[in-house]
Amino acid sequence: MNFCSHCGHTVRFAIPDGDDRPRHCCDECGTIHYQNPRIVAGTLPVSGSRVLLCRRAISPRKGFWTLPAGYMENAETTVEAAARETWEEACAEIEIHGLYTLINLPHIDQVYMIFRADLAGGFDAGPESLEVALFEEHEIPWDELAFPTIERTLRHFYDDRREAAFPLHVSDITAEDRERYFGSA
Repeated sequence: MNFCSHCGHTVRFAIPDGDDRPRHCCDECGTIHYQNPRIVAGTLPVSGSRVLLCRRAISPRKGFWTLPAGYMENAETTVEAAARETWEEACAEIEIHGLYTLINLPHIDQVYMIFRADLAGGFDAGPESLEVALFEEHEIPWDELAFPTIERTLRHFYDDRREAAFPLHVSDITAEDRERYFGSA
């Protein structure tokens, strides 16, 4: 950031009084520009013993499979964001049961919040999906999953399903975890 979005003057990157980390500060109008992590909200939609996945039609990771999820918008709750993203990507109505995985990715300033859900009807590819499909556990395209957050959520789900209990899973994915997942390319 070079200029203040409030007054247009040049900003400096410094630690404001009473703070503990550098921020973009405008000495002209006094605005401190906070930059905060983005929330990615989505669902793990289930129909019987199958999970709904979407093949991405957009970058990043176009052509890879994912759960329906995306960035939360202003003026919506996380549950509303998860339901909206599921509709946008999979044209699927769902019944949400609760937060299932909360995964921090501090190195890319994201927090994933995936809710368990049941499909409440049909589904179809939305504009951000090449296709959508239901998968049994043995059919999951593990080598074609778009992100480590999706793999982690699915592995928790199948482990928990065997135990018939679905607790909240909170974890972190580090830069090193992502590098192991994506390789050095």
